[in-house]
Amino acid sequence: MALVTLDDLRDAQKRILGAAVRTPLMPCPWAGHGGRTLHLKPENLQPTGAFKIRGAYNRLSVLTAEERARGVVAQSSGNHAQAVAYAARAMGIKAVIVMPDNSPAVKVENTRSFGAEVVLVPMGVRDTTPAELVAEHGYVWVPPYDDPWIVAGQGTVGLEIADDATALDLDLRTVLVPVSGGGLISGVAAALKLSMPGVRVVGVEPELAADATESFRSGERRIWPFELTQRTIADGLRTTSLGVLPWEHVQAYVDDIITVTEDEIRDTVGVLARRARIVAEPAGAVATAAYLHHADELPHGRSVAAVVSGGNVEPSLLGELLAWPRA
Repeated sequence: MALVTLDDLRDAQKRILGAAVRTPLMPCPWAGHGGRTLHLKPENLQPTGAFKIRGAYNRLSVLTAEERARGVVAQSSGNHAQAVAYAARAMGIKAVIVMPDNSPAVKVENTRSFGAEVVLVPMGVRDTTPAELVAEHGYVWVPPYDDPWIVAGQGTVGLEIADDATALDLDLRTVLVPVSGGGLISGVAAALKLSMPGVRVVGVEPELAADATESFRSGERRIWPFELTQRTIADGLRTTSLGVLPWEHVQAYVDDIITVTEDEIRDTVGVLARRARIVAEPAGAVATAAYLHHADELPHGRSVAAVVSGGNVEPSLLGELLAWPRA
């Protein structure tokens, strides 16, 4: 599959205008150290609480009239689910969403609130059930990351970072991006490398779901079993492998992938809430966790941007993390 181009990214930016929020590059004066400055890209401010609306809206926008009439099906642990449901409702398209039966209740409820039919299944068959529904009902499958329109839509995050860094006259050298199936980091890395050569793009994932890190280090796309990836608190990053198309983008544009621990993720959710006034789900906090806990792995004296990819966290879990660590 061909890599997305700068034209693809710019076209996606036009399609999602008015549907996705153009989130700011937010300075964090409380987080400066070692000569570095931190700016956050708060994608938790999107109408569905995560960046996924960008890719979903871009993908549904290019459906033909005949495809729209058939309806769409998608699989997701929650954020892609909500995004597809939201975009489908806006366009008058029937949406069926396959979700793991251990998905956070807040994500299931939000998906239903956007008018989608939710099908709960065991995690092990989440990724195979959509094909069965396509065969039975003729739906159009909207994958969460292994799709050029999805990648281009998510890449608009990178275009905005580049534009804002230029407008703010930042000496931006490193951008930290969460990694799961790879749609976000693929699009962001492509956007930055094609518009701001010299910027270092670093992926971040939990060490308990480090399939992308292992793939990057080995040079081969690796797959981890669900039993391993489900251990992390970052439910949005429990995908077992990078997608085929994202893997090609990672190889072409990503400079490094690093991991963070569960304790580092927990700590960072609390820090973001208390210091940045940002509600981040655990998956949305990993990029900032890399900045706060792995400073020695980042260049000194440079501006760093971290993508806060989502804020759809169960209220009870947020309460626990705000109180963590317990005395």
